[in-house]
Amino acid sequence: MDLTILFSPIDETIYNAEYPANSFFRSIRVYGEKMPDYKNAQLAIIGLVEERGTTSNLGCGKGADEIRKKLFHLKKGTGKYNIVDLGNLQLGIDLEETYVRISEVCRMLLESNVLPILIGGSHDLDYGQYAGYEDMEKLISLLNVDAFLDLEEGKGIEPSKQHIHKLLLHEPNYLFSYTHLAHQSYLVDPLSASILEKLYFEAYRIGQLRTNLSEMEPAIRNADMLSFDITAIKSSDAPGNANALPFGLTGEEACQICWYAGQNEKLSSAGFYEYNPDKDDERKKTASVIATMIWYFIEGYYHRKNETNFRSNDFLKYVVSMPSKPEVLTFFKSKVSEKWWLEIVTHKPGAKYPRNTIVPCSYADYQTASKGELPDRYISAVAKLA
Repeated sequence: MDLTILFSPIDETIYNAEYPANSFFRSIRVYGEKMPDYKNAQLAIIGLVEERGTTSNLGCGKGADEIRKKLFHLKKGTGKYNIVDLGNLQLGIDLEETYVRISEVCRMLLESNVLPILIGGSHDLDYGQYAGYEDMEKLISLLNVDAFLDLEEGKGIEPSKQHIHKLLLHEPNYLFSYTHLAHQSYLVDPLSASILEKLYFEAYRIGQLRTNLSEMEPAIRNADMLSFDITAIKSSDAPGNANALPFGLTGEEACQICWYAGQNEKLSSAGFYEYNPDKDDERKKTASVIATMIWYFIEGYYHRKNETNFRSNDFLKYVVSMPSKPEVLTFFKSKVSEKWWLEIVTHKPGAKYPRNTIVPCSYADYQTASKGELPDRYISAVAKLA
């Protein structure tokens, strides 16, 4: 498919602005005069102007270009950039068609091993991002960062408040795990949180995350897809959202999450949603925060270590004897990044051989096992794999 028919070039005022030679803009290829070739790229920025999925944050369809204005003026990071900006995806006849367009573009990029970075629009557009994985014949893990759980049901509720519910019910079901970061308990129905728990999905409150952000890294490292709602960032750092809240992530914490996500070798798409320029301050502070988050995500991407061969000399193996089943737990630690993984062995009824799966974990999980206790991460992983 010729993607030119689905996209509009970026605004001339952005394309023709003055940028220093060492700027982000000068290091990438953008859709200004002609569509750049995406097939050999590593990352592709896609602007989303769709906002029919929200009634509470109208204006978020204008967010992509404002983010670009800030991002393009940042300095180029490390690594040999191979990044394209495909411009803004044109609206479908209705919201459902826009979802289809997003899924089709994401599918094409993923098949070419290009990581899509979606910017702008309402949070329900991550349904299209998720649907892009449908034909890949693999189970995926989703990481969602949001102050709300967005599991509402019923008629009359805007799609951006029920998209996670729609995503969980999507058929065919290829969602292996779902991790939610930074929700705020007083904004969440306890029943919704219990539904995630019964499904063996993970949900971490803002307080849990803030206590030890580094402990969230294994959950982030396990994701194939990142969906980030700017509502998760507190209003003093990101006022550009009609639903901005006084409590939430700091801009620095949001950038740290994006750094971890970029480093994750599994992660193959990212979306940054719900930025509303109409609600931002005069200096467009929120756009600067999001641009910096994307910069850190890309910086993390160019610091990936390709740590997949756990039998190589780049890893240390730790075997911990347990007082009950399983008799041992096996951990791997990278000599390069010092990150940890845990081997899960499951025995499905009727299977000839046990199944071995290696999942990200932390040093704290190894310490827990050393005390003779099963880490929560192990229990959760076994429940999902059973």
